Amino acid sequence: MTLDRPAAIRRALRNLVAERGFHGASMGAVAKEAGVATGTAYVHYESKEELVYATYLEIKAELSAAVLADFDQAAKPFEAWRHILTTAYEYLAEEPERARFLTQLEESPYYEEAHARLMALGDPLYDAAKAEEIAELLVPLPTEVIYALSFGVAVRLIAAGVQLKTEEVDLLVDATWRAVTKPE
Repeated sequence: MTLDRPAAIRRALRNLVAERGFHGASMGAVAKEAGVATGTAYVHYESKEELVYATYLEIKAELSAAVLADFDQAAKPFEAWRHILTTAYEYLAEEPERARFLTQLEESPYYEEAHARLMALGDPLYDAAKAEEIAELLVPLPTEVIYALSFGVAVRLIAAGVQLKTEEVDLLVDATWRAVTKPE
């Protein structure tokens, strides 16, 4: 089996950023972690920034695919919310370095451009969470605030190493729903 070098390089960046932050993830360190020459890393990614964006987009695409694989578009808003948040939590908890990478990126100078690239490509998970049936129930706050009060909570818990039991994830879903929806 041949090594998928670009995938190995992205995984190495993800792991190093999760462990050491962006300052501890030079292209040389990433290449070494991936088992390739530094020049090889630059063949696939012209800069660390491009590697960061590719890694972010990969994580978000895989997360969207996992969450939406068995998503019921006809589900009632709360059940759709429950599915999105629960499945995302479970997916990220399988490999917490994905959540640690996301939290590092959200606090870095790379975030604005990475997020803009994601939105330009389209984010099916974002679209599912902003479906009209859900959107009309949300409090009128910026999307970033809704994210921070809901999905962001789950990402940060996983990144911090907090492992919730199933019942606790259910309570988290309920609490985030109450935090972002208009009172009845």
